[in-house]
Amino acid sequence: MAAPQPKYDVFQAIADPTRRQLLSLLSEQEMPVTVISGHFPMSRTAVSKHLRILAEAGLVKDRKVGRETRYRLESEPLQELKRWLSYYERFWDNKLSMLKHYVESDSTDEAERYGKLEVLKPSQIE
Repeated sequence: MAAPQPKYDVFQAIADPTRRQLLSLLSEQEMPVTVISGHFPMSRTAVSKHLRILAEAGLVKDRKVGRETRYRLESEPLQELKRWLSYYERFWDNKLSMLKHYVESDSTDEAERYGKLEVLKPSQIE
């Protein structure tokens, strides 16, 4: 029997800026929700909801230590995301190279077409 599909996928989970900040914070060390909440201008309940979405996407793991729940980053789903994005990176690089070539050749053409531009002093603009 296959493992159940998560409620949220990685893309849904990282779409929210608060959740991206949570991942960044947890990349440094494991933390309890009380400490994590201190980094955000929202209630602990709101932070817990964001953490739950990240956990359902497999991006964070929680564990009980006494009475507190500690959260830590699970980087494997991010590696999967990186692999997926790297495939499309070559298309972006190609388009950026084409844009750079266009902009640079266009600015050269403009300079040749109009010659040097004279910079006017404020006293000359009357």
